Amino acid sequence: MSRRVQRIRRTKETTIDLDLELDGSGRVDVDTGIPFFDHMVAQLGKHGGFDLTVRASGDVQVDTHHTVEDVGILLGEALREALGDKAGVRRFASISVPLDETLIDVAVDLSGRPFLVYAVDPAPGGEAFLLGQPGFDPQLAEEFWRALAHSAAITLHVRMVAGRNTHHILEASFKGVARALRDAVRVEGSDVPSTKGTL
Repeated sequence: MSRRVQRIRRTKETTIDLDLELDGSGRVDVDTGIPFFDHMVAQLGKHGGFDLTVRASGDVQVDTHHTVEDVGILLGEALREALGDKAGVRRFASISVPLDETLIDVAVDLSGRPFLVYAVDPAPGGEAFLLGQPGFDPQLAEEFWRALAHSAAITLHVRMVAGRNTHHILEASFKGVARALRDAVRVEGSDVPSTKGTL
């Protein structure tokens, strides 16, 4: 059974086309008009083992917030649809991911209950700055994860154990979520992993 979903989102602020294959090979093609964000979303596909294509255009001249959040919404919706009734999936997964001085802990539950705990300081030195051009505000990572977790109806915890470099912190976070999702969506049985019989 294919777990591939193609989705389109059109608003007055953004236009997004997305193609997600959960049982892929990590092939990614991401263009949102925000290069640093492209780099982060590509981590999800590559390290999640998903085939992921994202084409987005948004009102980045106003702010990059709308594009980042809407990509999170659409990717979450695609993930939820691709998982179907979740029969046979592992459901739970967690991982610690280092990147040089940074260490990020991630835990995920394909629970059907949307919840985000994001204990990450993207500017531990106290000075906020934009990454890339057009600028990606590191605080937008939390908005992305919230949008994805709520649209996918998953419980997601992302916690920074150590870190100083903002790029490393964000990249380790995206890699960590990717690897946790890779394990959680893996099919290893036939039953829905819940005493309720549904997720």
